[in-house]
Formats: sequence, structure tokens, C-alpha cells
Amino acid sequence: MITTRSQRWRDRRSRWVPTASEIDPRTLAVDVIDTAREAAPFVRAHHYAASMPVTRLSVGLFRNGGGGRSELVGVCVFAHPVNNASVPKSAGLEDPRTACDLGRLVLLDDTGGNAETWMLSRAFNLLRREKPEIISVISYADPIRRIDERGQVFMPGHVGGLYCVMGSRYTGRSSSRIDLILPSGQPISSRAISKIRNAECGQRYAVEQLLQAGARPLLAGEDRTAWLVDLERVGFLRRQRHPGNHVYLFPLTRAAKIAARGLPDLPYPVLDRSAQVGDVTALPLLRMAA
Repeated sequence: MITTRSQRWRDRRSRWVPTASEIDPRTLAVDVIDTAREAAPFVRAHHYAASMPVTRLSVGLFRNGGGGRSELVGVCVFAHPVNNASVPKSAGLEDPRTACDLGRLVLLDDTGGNAETWMLSRAFNLLRREKPEIISVISYADPIRRIDERGQVFMPGHVGGLYCVMGSRYTGRSSSRIDLILPSGQPISSRAISKIRNAECGQRYAVEQLLQAGARPLLAGEDRTAWLVDLERVGFLRRQRHPGNHVYLFPLTRAAKIAARGLPDLPYPVLDRSAQVGDVTALPLLRMAA
């Protein structure tokens, strides 16, 4: 895969830098950081999702700043898998504790084009040191272009160019699904919706997410499932079909590579730069010729 630009972030907006631009490693450092005090505020300020997954380890990219102080310019979050079933399906491992997701990777837009690979390779080393039970990392690339209420693109969609460059294994797509989309263009997670419907732990936070996005408050004694249905009826929430994220695997040990032998090993997907809406994955050549 040939890439000419690297995706960067600032203030929850996607930006791009030339891949040919280079970092000066003498000015940078990578280290484990505190999730609550350092990683979460950075991710919420700059990543388009503005949220943190359940985290197993957070790693920061630091740059030399003024007065001899270091500045946090990137965060990598290793998270619990989206569900336990994804570990045998995507990593070939039986024990869900032996794999994690690359839950967030966000670098500011004034870092060089090769900062991601430089940071991520070191983050994997730190993960092995701090969490030796984890031997595989699963990563997802969301190919859906997301547009806000003003018609501005805040997430252009991607097919995982970074993971291809780093030699990961492409195993296909996750299951297709139906997303519920807020007026801002942000999807609200199916897990959050489930918590509201089933009155599970964490439902208050999920409800608060909707209220902060502009949903009408619950009426006294109103059933929460009925409330969600009404939010769809009035157009506050809208449904959007998602074809599934691209799934990549980084086996970090020999045992992890052996466990993944039975998984699909597919050609890397290609970005369709002409796509204006929806899935930005280029169609397979045979389909394009048909």
C-alpha cells in the first residue's frame, strides 16, 4: 500500500500531514502514562470520538518543550477487547486476557509523518513489559466518513494504512451493524444504548451523553426504551448501516503467531479517495470491472 499522508488530530478534527515529513527522535520520548490524569483528557480533547474505552495501558508520546519541560503530543490506548468473542475470532487465542485492542491512537497535527510508526513500535515494547500476559493486539479501522450537522467532515474514514505499513495481518471485516447517529454526526455506541434499555450499570452516564448532545429530558415515569424510540421518531437519532470495520492483528510473540495460523490472511484494503460519503474502501478490482 502506498500512502502519501498521515492522519493527525487537534480539537477532535482530523488533519493530514505529509508522510514524507520526518520527526527528530532526539526530541521525542515514549512512556507509560496515567490513564485518568493524562491519557483521558488528551483523547477527549482531540480524538473525534471524544471518549475513552476501558483501558489496560496508556502510552504517551512526549516532545521537548520550552523551559526544559516535556509536552504530551500523542496518546496510544490499549483497551479491553470489544467483547471476549473477538479474541478467538480475531487473534486465534482462547483466553481473552491474552489480547487487547488498540483502542485509541491520536497524535497532534504538528508531529512528523513517521511519528505514528515510531511511537507505536515503542508502545508495543512497553505493553509487553507492563502487561506480559498480552501477546496480541487487535486493531480496527473505521471506513465510514462522518459529517457533522454543518456538513463538515470531522472523520474522513480510513482503511488502516498505518497498520499495513507496520506489517500487521489483515483478517477481514468485523460484523456489519446498524449505528444510531447523533445530530453531530457522532455514533452513540450500541453498548451505551443497551445499558439504557436494560437499566444496566452505567446507564446514567449513557443517558447523560444523549442529554449533552441535545436530547429532550426523560419525562417523569417515562420508560427509557420508549424514550429512545421517540428520539428516533423525532429524528434526533437516525439509523445508519455500517458494513463493519477493517480488522488487523499484531501478534507480538511466536506463540501469538502460531495461534493465528488458522485466521484469514487477506490482501490489504485500498482507500477510495474519490468517495464523498459512506464507506471509503475501494471496491475489489473484479467488482469494479464488472
